Amino acid sequence: MRTVFVFNGPNLSRLGTREPEVYGAETFDDLASLCRQTGRELGLTVDVRQTDDEAELVSWIHEAADGSIPVVLNPAAFTHYSYALRDAIAQRTAPLIEVHLSNPATREEFRHTSVVAAVATGTIAGFGLRSYELALRAIAEGER
Repeated sequence: MRTVFVFNGPNLSRLGTREPEVYGAETFDDLASLCRQTGRELGLTVDVRQTDDEAELVSWIHEAADGSIPVVLNPAAFTHYSYALRDAIAQRTAPLIEVHLSNPATREEFRHTSVVAAVATGTIAGFGLRSYELALRAIAEGER
């Protein structure tokens, strides 16, 4: 089975308690379970990770690039200012799909800019946990 990484940036471990009116009531464990279940249905092995540390996330992106492993990435706040993450993503050797639970374009002005979007394969936003499912499906369909 093909491996896909699902990487999550800062504060996503707080899902379910962090601004549920924006991010929903589902927890990070719910997100991880959905990703793994969707992966099984699609014939993918899904490795779900979360970090609040920018350097760790950059290292994970390097790991994916070195192994030509597709990535579903929710960079969270790093979306808007992490040029280190953007530069790491530019080195990708497999598809990388940026995902967001909410739609950043409908939120505060500072959330309207993604510094990583230009080096991602694509972006899926605004569908809650389903954003991850849609990204995994896009990767699986691209593998065929």
